Amino acid sequence: MAAPGHNLQGGPAERGVQDRLIEAAEELFCKRGFNDTSVRDIAGAADCNIASVNYYFGGKDNLYVEVWHRRLAELRDVRLASIREVMSRSGQPQLEELLRSYANSFVEPLVDGGRSERFVNLMAREMVDSHLPRDMFLSEMIVPVMSAFAQALRQICPWLGERQARLVILSVVGQLMQTVLSKGMFEQGNHPETPKLDLEEMAEHIVRFSSAGIRAYQNESGE
Repeated sequence: MAAPGHNLQGGPAERGVQDRLIEAAEELFCKRGFNDTSVRDIAGAADCNIASVNYYFGGKDNLYVEVWHRRLAELRDVRLASIREVMSRSGQPQLEELLRSYANSFVEPLVDGGRSERFVNLMAREMVDSHLPRDMFLSEMIVPVMSAFAQALRQICPWLGERQARLVILSVVGQLMQTVLSKGMFEQGNHPETPKLDLEEMAEHIVRFSSAGIRAYQNESGE
């Protein structure tokens, strides 16, 4: 029996069953929410027997956590790769390059439709009705990405202190998240006063706005 959690074991056939259960669970959790999705629903959508949920994951709660383990790992790795790519270029990395690369890595996986669009809905549901371990976002996403991003920022902008760099990151992430959520909300409505959001345009705005704010710290420091 495979132990519940994100280090799943087994051969190709078993992993195939687990993958089907995770995909089916993610789609149903997004559409119906955690409480209104039953183990029977998940098993039926995955074309598996009900016992397979308990066998591989130890129940619906652990399966929900496994959905998040996989998706957070994917998003984290994309964002870390965007930072490494800029910082590994020859010559001195530029602030706008770092911000632009990170902004694109943040926005693109969340708005390309299909599975990623579902995950935005799942995030919105989790914010309202949480079922994840309290420190999961911190340990699996926020801490590793913020640490790498802060190190890169301070290498490019040595006038930034550690706390300033982390405040900058919170500001950038807040702008990006608000953009993603606003785009979905605006597109669902039909109000003429709501702007049509172009994500490339918004990402470039965030880069320009944030880089100017970061350089304001340089002016304060006198460097």
